[in-house]
Amino acid sequence: MRINRTRGLLYGLARFLGDVQAVRDRRVGRRIARRVAGRATGRGLGRLFR
Repeated sequence: MRINRTRGLLYGLARFLGDVQAVRDRRVGRRIARRVAGRATGRGLGRLFR
């Protein structure tokens, strides 16, 4: 259980650092659009393979 928690923390940290980098590079809109597209794709595939 501890490994899963650590993995989740690391993924969260990586996502946060990516957000910070996007703000620094002024590419926030592009990052948000890709995140929304990725979630929509994941949900669609999840429904397809249920």
